[in-house]
Amino acid sequence: MKFGVIVFPGSNCDRDMMHALRDDLQNEVVMLWHKDRDLNQFSKDDCLVLPGGFSYGDYLRCGALARFSPMMEQVVNFANAGGKVLGVCNGFQILCESGLLPGVLLQNDHQKFVCKNVFIKSDSKENLIGSNVGERILKIPVAHGEGRYFADTPTMEQLKSNQQIVFRYCDEAGSVHLDANPNGSTSNIAGICNKTRNVFGMMPHPERATSHALNNVDGRMILEAFAKMN
Repeated sequence: MKFGVIVFPGSNCDRDMMHALRDDLQNEVVMLWHKDRDLNQFSKDDCLVLPGGFSYGDYLRCGALARFSPMMEQVVNFANAGGKVLGVCNGFQILCESGLLPGVLLQNDHQKFVCKNVFIKSDSKENLIGSNVGERILKIPVAHGEGRYFADTPTMEQLKSNQQIVFRYCDEAGSVHLDANPNGSTSNIAGICNKTRNVFGMMPHPERATSHALNNVDGRMILEAFAKMN
């Protein structure tokens, strides 16, 4: 299989993602420009990745402009056909703006940019990430100003009943509580998936936790999950 990493104007984690997937995890990676439309080289067993950054300078709302790019039209078609898609940070925001994932990412409740390591735990094993991570508590960096996940009550009920919550923020011991929440996200949500479990979005950056040189490889378990599901 191979990964396609989409590059928007303002992306700043696309190369980090490329190096994590290619150099650390030994996968084939193709960089895709946002104005391109050709995804013929990818099958539904492959994975498209929307990296973090500040697409289009985060004007209007984060991800609101990127969702209209030519490549995103193809990403939507790819996802609707069963292809795997992962959005990280700004990529998560774009997936919500495009309607591939429910809910929205709002300004952090403390109205400050947050950049630090956090702990997350899988909320369900009924998805490819959760089944690979299991019960392990992961230390993954976050870096965002608008990472507070929010959804209305009916949507939250659907997320819970369908087991679409992939990760929740927790403390080092695995306890989920407000003090472990870096942005005020509803129910400590750090990542979700769609109903068919082929589209995933998360605010923490697994690509920043795949190198022994950085003394943290917890992110590998997340990215490896996509490579294993062929």
